[in-house]
Amino acid sequence: MPSVPDLRVEIFPDLEAVSEAAAARVVARAAAAVTARGRFLVALAGGATPARTYERLAGPPHRERLPWGNVEIFFGDERCVPPEDPRSNYRLAHERLLSRVPLPPAQVHRLACEADAEAGARQYEALLRQRLPGVGGGFDLVLLGLGADGHTASLFPGRLPPPGPWVAVVARPEEPFRRLTLTPEVLNRSRLLVFLVAGREKAPALRAVLRGEAAMAASPVHLLKPAAGEIHWLLDREAAALL
Repeated sequence: MPSVPDLRVEIFPDLEAVSEAAAARVVARAAAAVTARGRFLVALAGGATPARTYERLAGPPHRERLPWGNVEIFFGDERCVPPEDPRSNYRLAHERLLSRVPLPPAQVHRLACEADAEAGARQYEALLRQRLPGVGGGFDLVLLGLGADGHTASLFPGRLPPPGPWVAVVARPEEPFRRLTLTPEVLNRSRLLVFLVAGREKAPALRAVLRGEAAMAASPVHLLKPAAGEIHWLLDREAAALL
């Protein structure tokens, strides 16, 4: 019988407190990973909620505490737009974090798909299979968000990729671009998934997901069950208002 991940739900006063808790968790897990395995593999999220976490990681005291020479940065999903496009998750992380810390550029692995989404997915999957350690090895930490519709990364209800690939192309008729996303196949190899959720508009989806309500039964969050890992939900009071 597969293991059940260690699930933790923590509620904080506001986004600032959520961001500080998330940054401190990244620092602690980085230190433990480097001590145990010599490197820290982390996948970043897009969206407005993690932006403040990135700013905190780029400033004191966290900037000085992270072993940047042993950190490798990946991305959980990306819109297939150029890296300088305002909609790019890479651009957000670069502006708020990556350009402000002593991280070797070769240790940042952008999801590049603006020229050819299918080729980008194949190339990123090959990279992940090369960089993630051993049989069953995965990320040390993955940052994720939750949309008001129950999506996470670019895994949307009703549009889930078939099992097998680690990286999938996502096309949505309401968007002029396609997306790449990591899939449950690789996310479930992680040691820790950290969901950052803030804002009153997320409260109905959060309640439905955490309580297993029928309205969110198809949410891809339910597919994320790292057998050898943990799931931490870091919430602000507004997001948690309906729990």
